[in-house]
Amino acid sequence: MSETTTAPSGPLSKILTPSRASGLRTSGTTLASSLFAVLIALAISAIMLYVTGKDPVAAFTTIIDTAKNTDKLLEMMRRATPLIFSATAVAIGFKMNIFNIGVEGQYLFAALMAAEVGSHLSLPGPLHVAAILAVALIAGAAWAGISAYLKVRKNVHEVISTIMLNYIALSFIQWIFNSFFRDDSVEGLNVKTTIIAESGWLPDIVEGRLNSMFIIALVVVAIFWVVVYRSRFGFKLRASGYNATAASTAGISATKMTVIALLLSGAVAGLVAMQSVLGETHAYGPSATPIQLGFAGITVALLGRNHPVGIVIAALLFGFLDSTSAQLQLAEVPNSIVKVMQAIIVLTVVIVNEAAVRRSNVKTAERARAELAAGSAA
Repeated sequence: MSETTTAPSGPLSKILTPSRASGLRTSGTTLASSLFAVLIALAISAIMLYVTGKDPVAAFTTIIDTAKNTDKLLEMMRRATPLIFSATAVAIGFKMNIFNIGVEGQYLFAALMAAEVGSHLSLPGPLHVAAILAVALIAGAAWAGISAYLKVRKNVHEVISTIMLNYIALSFIQWIFNSFFRDDSVEGLNVKTTIIAESGWLPDIVEGRLNSMFIIALVVVAIFWVVVYRSRFGFKLRASGYNATAASTAGISATKMTVIALLLSGAVAGLVAMQSVLGETHAYGPSATPIQLGFAGITVALLGRNHPVGIVIAALLFGFLDSTSAQLQLAEVPNSIVKVMQAIIVLTVVIVNEAAVRRSNVKTAERARAELAAGSAA
């Protein structure tokens, strides 16, 4: 494939850049199947609530009432913000057929590095914030780079390396935090790094309710869409993930794309905890920085089918369900029920969408056979 061409061409191009009609048909099928799956999931959840002795009508009424509460909707967006970053990081890897299970370790390492460097900088507001974000991007990419090196040089599968690096990250972070970065002037259990100066704080969109990091999350998702679906690099990324052997015949290096994909995935992962570092605690702390967001991002990415729009919707859905947990407890519905409902929704959507995709593939094959038969008869 010549670098001077303005658009991808060849067999892979036909597979990865379908017609507008085909794209709309696929999107419509996906949307319809996802909505149908959510309805099924809600029905299953209602049955589960009834079987466990809870009133499903009261539970769903509480959820609907929560959706009318502006404060709860803002909380939904706040909770969705780190999930958007986490799911986007996972989706970048999925587009290359790479399973980055190490987002957890990548964002925690990036949070510590960004908070520590940010606390020692003295810059004007915008530059200070930009510098902290840059450190987070670099730190996340650097930690993911270890997996990239192991994969392309030592042929270590990224699932194994990223999972193991999560555990290594947790121990390494704990050691360097306690040994070098802990602010000993703070008493009590809520220990942190030194607080970042106010010039490094990211302002709230709504005071105390929603931080500007939500806007940055939407910008990152938009960039993800442009890069993956509208650029030559994105075509190479998807081509390598779809069929590395076929892509190599077009001059696309699968090794190079693997490294780039993991570095980009790690860089975006580095932003997961920045809402906490820049907008809430203004520092890193073992008990102050949110955890388990990396694994939640995998779920959101799968639910959103690795598409930018789907990721945002899935993150908002999870954020909304999390924001309803307090109200559901008031209605005598355990908080654990929310987690079960999330799991049911994910499983149902994945199963129904997979069934829809297989059905669509069968119909496509049937149309292709019919067209070939008609051509042979002519």
